Amino acid sequence: MASHFSGALQLTDLDDFITPSQECVKPVKVEKSAGGRGRIKIEDDGSYFHINESGEATKLKKAEITLDDCLACSGCITSAESVLITQQSQEELYKAIEENRIHCKNGTPEKEKVIIVSVSPQSRASLAAKYGLSVYDAAAKITGFFKNIGVHYVFDTTFTRDFSLIESGREFITRFKKSTQKGSLPMLASACPGWVCYAEKTHGSYILPYISTTKSPQQIMGSLVKDYFAKKHNKTADQIYHVTVMPCFDKKLEASRQDFYNDIYRTRDVDCVITSGEVEVMLEKEGVLLADVESHDLDTIFTRSENNEVIGHGGSGSGGYLEYILKHAALELYGHQVDSIQYKMLRNKDFKEVTLEVNGKVELKFAIANGFRNIQNLVQKIKRGKSPYHFVEVMACPSGCLNGGGQIRAENLQGANDLLTKVEEIYHSAQTRTPQENGAMETLYADWLGGMDSDKMRTMLHTQYHEIEKDTSALNLKW
Repeated sequence: MASHFSGALQLTDLDDFITPSQECVKPVKVEKSAGGRGRIKIEDDGSYFHINESGEATKLKKAEITLDDCLACSGCITSAESVLITQQSQEELYKAIEENRIHCKNGTPEKEKVIIVSVSPQSRASLAAKYGLSVYDAAAKITGFFKNIGVHYVFDTTFTRDFSLIESGREFITRFKKSTQKGSLPMLASACPGWVCYAEKTHGSYILPYISTTKSPQQIMGSLVKDYFAKKHNKTADQIYHVTVMPCFDKKLEASRQDFYNDIYRTRDVDCVITSGEVEVMLEKEGVLLADVESHDLDTIFTRSENNEVIGHGGSGSGGYLEYILKHAALELYGHQVDSIQYKMLRNKDFKEVTLEVNGKVELKFAIANGFRNIQNLVQKIKRGKSPYHFVEVMACPSGCLNGGGQIRAENLQGANDLLTKVEEIYHSAQTRTPQENGAMETLYADWLGGMDSDKMRTMLHTQYHEIEKDTSALNLKW
């Protein structure tokens, strides 16, 4: 059941806290005269008053929390169902669309921005389940809906997940060959911003070296759109307004990281993130059901390889990182072809492991750890040098990305379980292929990135992390 505090802040399904907090409040600085003394009084209703020496009370206003403040906070962490900030909402998309309409009306089309929406497969499955659609119909109708309100292009982030999987696989091989070096293994997946945020704030230098440097599909799409796509269409990065539709509120925080900001054009790779649930709100605002929207062909980034089909990847609903990397490593390191993967459930359904045996000997041990309860246990084992794993697919939300905090919710627990099952079925109904079967990858590595080991490849497809030290003024910290 969602809890609503204001239009700027929303917390939903908070069942997996690390450090629970009833409300995020940015402290207000209280000036006092020289030699004067004062105190803060908190009323039963949660309001704050400054009491001066003469006993006069002045009510303090709670400062508006900016996105950077939230990123800098070292307080509460939830299972990727954290904060909805007004800087990142469907209203911002509507504002960009309206600005384009004003420029068109005023005869200044050169000031219009190209508006692009990139949709995650998890969000597509959530919307399909809500409106009783197949994965293919949902893709076409989501495209049609955004086109109808003024969006120019609608892309599928599955395309850039190919890059993310390929680079994760390559990075694992490199780390495995340097496994004697501290911080090499286990390699921990990096696609979940809730997990990355938690690691940076809570475990810092102990854990960060183990996290894969490969960008998430969202951020690789940002690089592709603001660099490759922009140049192909004779645009600069700031002439494109890029929105992603994601299953997770923490993707808003990920998009706002300083690492993904273009200093030259003063723009972010992803300008705005809206959740699956926010798309539902948009549909309600427009007074339409997704099932009634006219279908529209999917847009393509690289026409030589795409044919308007909905494609998925094998493995988990969080992107299939474990499955891809295990199969890649088995072939690359041992010449062993893995056709199917058998999971062994451990302490709960969100902690599973897989082993690769070659000639009767266990060579690789992988795991999936979803939810912060399992993440904490994993982290403690790594700190003590007791982790048996070579790679772990880590996701903050229980049940992974298909159950992200930004997904469309049911009214009750039973309904939630049934809805999640339906979302999983729809997600896995898409035809799957390996990244290597995407004919555009080889060409893009050559033409866009200048090779698989170039500096531009590292800039566009990889990132870095930052330890955040706690002090008594946490809100002054920056990522």
